[in-house]
Amino acid sequence: MKLLRFVLVGFIFGVVLTKSEAISWYRIYEMFQFQSFHMYGIIFTAIVTGVVGIRIFKKKEIKDYKGLPIEILDKEKARFRYIVGGIMFGVGWGIVGCCPGPIFVLLGTGVATIAVVLVGALIGNYIYGIFKDKIPH
Repeated sequence: MKLLRFVLVGFIFGVVLTKSEAISWYRIYEMFQFQSFHMYGIIFTAIVTGVVGIRIFKKKEIKDYKGLPIEILDKEKARFRYIVGGIMFGVGWGIVGCCPGPIFVLLGTGVATIAVVLVGALIGNYIYGIFKDKIPH
């Protein structure tokens, strides 16, 4: 019952993604063609929300749902892996037409073909799990 609030937040997140058209392949296509500011506005809002949220978490020493302190560590200054990872993420996003967040939202709205993308994402994560200790981080 404690985790019900997370399901509720996920449901609300899905509704917001749907209503803002962030799951629309056409909106994503417009973004990658630099034809519209719509998706950039959504991404910019998410970045600002994340920055403000992390500042609040650090300043107020907010605890997680189990009552444990939330510890946010600073990232390493390793640029190469972030560049390579970002390129891989962007290419995948451009090919598929959605980032990982909306996969479940699209499934919920009845877009059954997105199940192929979900399977591909799960296989990719599994392969990463196998090789993560053998690749540079």
